[in-house]
Amino acid sequence: MLNVKAVRPELVTVLASVFLLVGFNLTLWQHLFAITGLNGKGLLLRGAFALMVFCAFNMVLTLFAFRNVLKPVLIALFMISAGVAYYMGEYGVMIDAGMFRNFAETNVTEVQGLLSLNLLVHLLFLGVVPSVILWKVPVNYRRWPREVLSKVVVSAVCACVMGGVALLNYQGLSSLFRNHHELRLMVVPSNYIGASVGYLSEQIKSAQKPFVSIGQDAQLASDWQQHTRKSLTVLVVGESARAENFGILGYNRDTTPELKKERGLLTFTDVHSCGTETAVSVPCMFSNMGRKDYDASTARNEEGVLDVLKRAGLDVIWRDNQSGCKGTCDRVTLQDVSNLQDPVLCANHECRDEILLQGLQHFIDTLDKDTVLVLHQMGSHGPEYFKRYPKAFEKFTPVCESNALNNCSRESIVNGYDNTLLYTDHVLATLIDLLRSNQNKVDTAMLYMSDHGESLGEYNLFLHGTPYMLAPDQQKHVPLVAWFSDNYQQSFAVDTHCLQKERDAPLSQDNLFHSMLGLLKVKTRVYNPALDMFAGCRGIYTDGVLANE
Repeated sequence: MLNVKAVRPELVTVLASVFLLVGFNLTLWQHLFAITGLNGKGLLLRGAFALMVFCAFNMVLTLFAFRNVLKPVLIALFMISAGVAYYMGEYGVMIDAGMFRNFAETNVTEVQGLLSLNLLVHLLFLGVVPSVILWKVPVNYRRWPREVLSKVVVSAVCACVMGGVALLNYQGLSSLFRNHHELRLMVVPSNYIGASVGYLSEQIKSAQKPFVSIGQDAQLASDWQQHTRKSLTVLVVGESARAENFGILGYNRDTTPELKKERGLLTFTDVHSCGTETAVSVPCMFSNMGRKDYDASTARNEEGVLDVLKRAGLDVIWRDNQSGCKGTCDRVTLQDVSNLQDPVLCANHECRDEILLQGLQHFIDTLDKDTVLVLHQMGSHGPEYFKRYPKAFEKFTPVCESNALNNCSRESIVNGYDNTLLYTDHVLATLIDLLRSNQNKVDTAMLYMSDHGESLGEYNLFLHGTPYMLAPDQQKHVPLVAWFSDNYQQSFAVDTHCLQKERDAPLSQDNLFHSMLGLLKVKTRVYNPALDMFAGCRGIYTDGVLANE
């Protein structure tokens, strides 16, 4: 026991509020200094903001300042806040329900990739040490009536101070909160507490909703009867690939040397994601809600385009080398290849993306149904970019070989990331070559679209998951690439020359649902031709000659 006198719970909550405000909110204060300026007005605004947050903390903690409650609550806050503050400072992330969803739905491999010695030091000095001190300090509680009265008084004083500060600085504070919505996502611990409540509310809401089937009228168009051969349409879902660093889209580095040599490759320059994290983008891009109407709880309880394609009579397979399909593939065939024991492609509970192509030739040789095959990549998943590719693809050096990106130069971070794209280029080109080599017996096609982009230090942000409204374009602008065999173009009336002329047209993941239905000639009332990227470039082949519809 520390040789100190017993203290009142009011002193504990005051000191804890100060510690929370100062010890875990460095990222907040750095941002606040950047947006308020260094003059007297800025100093006054920062002081008012700090006083209001302190009073809010103290008022809430006062509600928990009872025997057998206060210390466990504060220890939990210290430990969790230490981890949250580390990741906010290390990667520039903001904490909302979407980020909490990422955490809740991640897998062991992704968690291991975020662990580091720096994190342990952070947890030790900001979590463990203060918790031990707090546990050993005796707290002198009053009897219940007086304890409740003291809490009413403290809460009233805090409320009055907050109200007074708000009135005296109304113009500055109202402008600050109106123009900088990100501030509420940066205040630890209220950000992750609010995010967890939002996520749990979303889960409860989802559990209460009935499951909805869509496209129940789906059927293949009559001209499918004219197809003399089976077809294989491969949709590759990339991970964290941003269009800005794709060589074939104008990047000043040649990160796509193999794709650049592929005959008939189609590239699209202006494509944006539905979200900035996999847990949103993947279910959203396969749904027919669109980004503006997307709701996670609805998506969990509603079919997507894969269900409609399957109902129409196509075989649908999801092959996964990542953390799952986020509910998108729950009703189709799932092949999880992320933990295979391949001595060349797999190690440490992780496989490189070439594993997605393993056995694909045999699959094609034995194909007996028209099939849609989805390949979900590990891609450019950070922060350990150096683990995403074989050493042979380490063209750009030096490379950051740590998940503590703040310890690396930005050049080494970008180098590691660009090497992941170099490997993705190889995987996609190998896939296209395989599909081309089989085009005489199977109609083959490939579409590649990344789930979201990635920040590499721009605006002091790393990785992804920034709330969409605040996210930079690097997290939203994604590559879209397509390739169709000659016979596929004929069977499915795809005018690739027309499509390449439209390569700069604005597109988004909202287009995927309807484009897949339109491409594969699935008739259903849920199909919207206005969102079908192929609709304006669909032709009719007569004796091998293409004519516009």
